[in-house]
Amino acid sequence: MKPGHRVILLPLILGAVVLLAGACGEAASASGDDPAPGKDAAGVALDQGAVVIDVRTPEEYAEGHVEGAELIDVQSAEFASQIADLDPEAQYVVYCRSGNRSAAAAAQMRDADLDVLDGGSLDDMLAAGWPGT
Repeated sequence: MKPGHRVILLPLILGAVVLLAGACGEAASASGDDPAPGKDAAGVALDQGAVVIDVRTPEEYAEGHVEGAELIDVQSAEFASQIADLDPEAQYVVYCRSGNRSAAAAAQMRDADLDVLDGGSLDDMLAAGWPGT
C-alpha cells in the first residue's frame, strides 16, 4: 500500500470506530434508565414487597389477576385521582394484558413521582413468580 493511501484510510477507520463505539454506548445507556418490563423487573419487585396494580378493565381483572393486586383501570377517568391517593413511599408494579397499558400507566405514575416498575403482561408477572388467581 502506498504511504498516501495509509494517510487517508487511517482517519476513516478511526472515525468509523468512534461512531460505532458512540452508537453502542447510547444504546446501553438508554436501556439502563429503567428496568426492562416483564420477568426481571417484576421478579425483583416481588422480592422487595412491592404493591401490585392491575391496570386492566374490571372485566379483565375478574377473569384472573395477580393475587392481591389492586385494580386501577388506566382507561378510567378516575385513574389520575386514584394514583394521586397512593403512598408515595411505596414501590409499585403495574401490569396489563399485553404490556401496552402498563407502560402508559407507569409513565403517568412516574410523572406523579411514584416509584413504579412496568411488569408488562399478566403472563410476565406469573412467570416472574407472582401468584395468580
